[in-house]
Amino acid sequence: MSVDPKTLSIVHYPAEVLRQKAKEVPDVTADVRRVAERMIELMFEAEGIGLAAPQVGLPWRMFVAHVPENEDRSLGADPLEATGEPMVCINPRLSQPERDLVPLDEGCLSLPEIVGEVRRPSRITMTALGIDGREFTVRAAGLLARCWQHENDHLDGVLIIDRMTPPSRLRNRNALKALEQRAVFH
Repeated sequence: MSVDPKTLSIVHYPAEVLRQKAKEVPDVTADVRRVAERMIELMFEAEGIGLAAPQVGLPWRMFVAHVPENEDRSLGADPLEATGEPMVCINPRLSQPERDLVPLDEGCLSLPEIVGEVRRPSRITMTALGIDGREFTVRAAGLLARCWQHENDHLDGVLIIDRMTPPSRLRNRNALKALEQRAVFH
C-alpha cells in the first residue's frame, strides 16, 4: 500500500476509481497516516467537509471529514453534529439510520459545479478505525451524518448523481455531460 502522498490530487468524474468498490485497509501504517494527512490538506484546499480515498485515486475504504462547529452545529451535541478537528475514518461501517429521509442540496469535490437535492437519513451511527488504529463508534446528526453517508457512498462507487432526486438529475444533465466531454479531451 505504499503511496507517495505528495502525488495525490482530487480526481474528477468520470474517473473509473470513483465507480469502484474500495477495498478494506488491512493495517493503519505510517503510509496510511501520511495519505490521511494529505487528504485532509486537499479537503481544506478545496474547501470541502469530506474527502474519500477514491476521490484521490486510491481504492481504499477510508475517508476524512471535518464539519466545524458554528451556531447551528454544536460540538457537545448528542448525537454529534460537528467535529473539533478533522477525523479519519478507516474501514467505516454505517448502521442504525434514522427512518426519515431529509432533502438537502449536496455538492461533491469530484463533481465540480454539480449540486442537487439528495434525501438521506438525518442520523447515522458509524464504527471505524481511527488514525491511531483503534476502533470507535459514534452517532451523528445533521450535516455531519450527511457527510459520513456521502463519503461512505464513495467507498461503494456511488455518487450524488446516483442519489439525486429526478428534478435535480435533470437540472444537472448538461453539466454532467460537460464533465464527461472534458475527460475525453484530457
